[in-house]
Amino acid sequence: MSDSELFLVRNVTRDRTVAARVEWAGCSETRKRGLLGRDSLPPDEGMYIVPCQWIHMFGMKFPIDVAFLSSSGRVLALHRSLRPWRLSRPVLRAEGVLELSAGALDRSGTAVGDVLELLPA
Repeated sequence: MSDSELFLVRNVTRDRTVAARVEWAGCSETRKRGLLGRDSLPPDEGMYIVPCQWIHMFGMKFPIDVAFLSSSGRVLALHRSLRPWRLSRPVLRAEGVLELSAGALDRSGTAVGDVLELLPA
């Protein structure tokens, strides 16, 4: 996958859309930059950072929801409304992390154990 690709994220377990426009961040440069430099994140957008087992919010301007996913898309851990200048807890079994607008996890009903799928947008 290339870093210019956009995906739709579906919660297969609950048959709901989590986000319609998710950026793939799979190279070193895009993983380091992440969502830094943005003033906000629209409700239907996000970023999937891979590989990734923890994130920091240093320099961020807004809170985000975070879902740590296994290689099969299973949700291993969640952070709801992780605020700027905080650290997530490490999730050593995670393949990657899905960063979403604050409230996206509640809107989609996503919970630990659900399976998420990234589909071409």
